[in-house]
Amino acid sequence: MDGQRVVVVVEEADVARHALQWAMRNFLRHGDWITLLHVFPASRSRKRQRHLRLKGFQLALSFRDLCSGISEAKVEIVVKEGEQAAVVVSLVNEMRASTLVLGLHEQSFLYNFQFQIHHAKSWNQEPQLQDSRG
Repeated sequence: MDGQRVVVVVEEADVARHALQWAMRNFLRHGDWITLLHVFPASRSRKRQRHLRLKGFQLALSFRDLCSGISEAKVEIVVKEGEQAAVVVSLVNEMRASTLVLGLHEQSFLYNFQFQIHHAKSWNQEPQLQDSRG
């Protein structure tokens, strides 16, 4: 039997690590395909791009260490540049992932989208998914 395909959003926020730990306790099983995804913001500076990519990869490696408790899990690391919401949605669709694991915090794209939905409903407007940086 093939395992499920799961995308885990890797961020520096503690809630991201807690979300992975919760998923490990509650539904990740041996044989699952786990993609650890870190998205960093676009930068015009090549030096800054390299720095952010390396920092993201190192962070994802620390998340991979947490996954070592799941026997026979296939873990891959993906580090991409771009707008977080768009990259996450694109990868989840591309991989046909069954599950997305992420920690919800005030700086996360999903938190900001939920906030917009709440306020849009108050004003009878359509919410817009926007870059969380402004």
